[in-house]
Amino acid sequence: MSTFSYFDLQKENLAQSPEFNIDDNGNLSFHKIDLNAIINKYGSPLKITLLPIISQQIQKAKNMFSEVMKNLEYRGNYTYCYCTKSSHFSYVLNEVLKNDVHLETSSAFDLPIIEQLFKQKKLSINQFIVCNGFKRPEYTSNIVKLLNDGFHNLIPVLDNLEEFDNYDQTVHQNFKIGIRIATEEIPNFKFYTSRLGISSKKILKYYNEKIAHHPRAKLTMLHFFINTGIKDHVYYWNELAKCLKIYAELKKVCPSLNTLNIGGGLPFKSQLDFKYDYKSFIQSVLKEVKATCLEYGIDEPHIFTEFGTYTVAEASANIYSVLNEKKQNDRESWYMINNSFMNTLPDTWGIDQRFIILPINHWYKNYKHAFLGGLTCDSMDFYNAEIHNNKMFMPEFSSEEPLHIGVFNTGAYQDALSGYGGIKHCLIPSPKHVILKYDDMGVLKSEIFSEEQTADEMLRILGY
Repeated sequence: MSTFSYFDLQKENLAQSPEFNIDDNGNLSFHKIDLNAIINKYGSPLKITLLPIISQQIQKAKNMFSEVMKNLEYRGNYTYCYCTKSSHFSYVLNEVLKNDVHLETSSAFDLPIIEQLFKQKKLSINQFIVCNGFKRPEYTSNIVKLLNDGFHNLIPVLDNLEEFDNYDQTVHQNFKIGIRIATEEIPNFKFYTSRLGISSKKILKYYNEKIAHHPRAKLTMLHFFINTGIKDHVYYWNELAKCLKIYAELKKVCPSLNTLNIGGGLPFKSQLDFKYDYKSFIQSVLKEVKATCLEYGIDEPHIFTEFGTYTVAEASANIYSVLNEKKQNDRESWYMINNSFMNTLPDTWGIDQRFIILPINHWYKNYKHAFLGGLTCDSMDFYNAEIHNNKMFMPEFSSEEPLHIGVFNTGAYQDALSGYGGIKHCLIPSPKHVILKYDDMGVLKSEIFSEEQTADEMLRILGY
């Protein structure tokens, strides 16, 4: 057992995280918000979202790109797109759109949200809407409707060779399109090439045959996306170099091509001692783009980014209370929380995502090694290690005083992945459910238990 307090354990890491502070009573504040006061008012478990953090993240990124472009004398423009699948909630989109940004979508039900935002005058017809993903008929028909309604900066990004046929005969206006490159995955991944996008070997031929002489469609964007996000490793730079070569070859025959969309977001802060030089990495990417354009004698492209997790993750926290301590053996103490990690933070078990996890009170108590256990009966419903340490430490538990725990920077994806209220990841609807059974005569009968989820049902859940 330690003779030092939990504060002694974390004070060096805490010094690198100004968003956290400890008062004289050993209570934690988050961005100067008294978390104990929130718990006393609303109880736990609960989730909090501090909306101004979203705007701060957006402005930070826009300022970094602006400064780097100015220093490099980069001649293209920068456009910040919010990746809606990170969090579709109305309160998030309302905050995002205060910052003169644009949107990226991934499913059919995104576009009714776009229409709602337009009707509410929170989104203009001039803003860019980048439509990604493999598109089922409802998605493409919604895209066609908005294009024909005058959303001239809505850009469907082709994900396969057949998709363009959906727009060819049905879009009556001049319109822009993009093409997504199917990138190769990191060597230790479970498959070799992304299922999303068009093979790099087919793009040039496809453009010449299908798009080059089309009377209304103009290819303006090449989309480059890495599943692992924007990270400084050989794999990322190798894939970026291949993408830039394709961009340069395509630009030679496609004068309308003027935009490189760098998909895959910047990392978010998932540990107290998080260190990432965002500005240096942005500079390295733009230097690479600029150098390739100089080599091929082409204009530097406008840059689009799609930041979702980076935008919203650090605005939210999940708060739980410890119900009891269970000492199962000489080495393992379980702190049982009043909710479930699997149900509220599914990435903790789905992809072993680590978050910043801290006690909200009792920072001046001694600490001990503890496992955090959720309430479900599933063996995977637990949290046992901090990202920078192979163990989890918490203040000693006392049944006389409740111990509250916060999991921080949880604002991206967790609600959709956990099915909050009935929403799903990328707003993919729950399918129709048909029940099959035999009657007394042995004849197979069928009946609908539930219809496929509708856009209106999802929009109600999301607050539109």
